[in-house]
Amino acid sequence: MTVALYDDNAEVPWRRISPRLASARRIGLLLAYLPFLLATAVLAATVSRWLWGLPGVVAALFLWQFWLIGRQVSAISYAELPEEIVIRRGRLFRRLVSIPYGRLQYADMGSGPLERHFGLASVTIHTASPASGGRVPGLELPAAEALRERLTARGEAQRAGL
Repeated sequence: MTVALYDDNAEVPWRRISPRLASARRIGLLLAYLPFLLATAVLAATVSRWLWGLPGVVAALFLWQFWLIGRQVSAISYAELPEEIVIRRGRLFRRLVSIPYGRLQYADMGSGPLERHFGLASVTIHTASPASGGRVPGLELPAAEALRERLTARGEAQRAGL
C-alpha cells in the first residue's frame, strides 16, 4: 500500500510540534536583528539623512523573517510508523526524512535557553551516517522525553531482531 506522506488527508498520524517554538525563534530573531537596526539608525542619524533607507531595509528583512518563522514552524510535523519515524518540514521546499528504527543508534534531547523558557525541547536522532539522522524541534518537555524513550526502545528492539 502506498501512502502519500505529504498529503494531510493521508492515513499517516502526523503530530504537529508546539506553536510556542515560533515565539522562541522570533525572540531569537529580534535579539539578532536589534543591534543591526540600532547601528543603521545611528549611522543614518549621524552621517546623512539619505542613509535612513538602511534601517528600513533591516526592518523589512526582520518583518519578512518574523512572518516566515510562523510559516516554517507550522509546517513541521512527525509520525511514528511501525517500522520508522518520518519527519517532514517545509512548505515551498519540502523535506521528508524517514529513519528506520533499526538504523537508529541513539536519540538525545536538548533545549536552548529560549526553548527552556517556553518549556520546549528538541529530539535529535542519530544514525551511523550523519546525513541520515533527523531532528524533531519544538516538543513539549514531557512529549520530548517520551519520544526519546520510545525511539530508544524501538531502536534496541529492531537491532535485536525482535
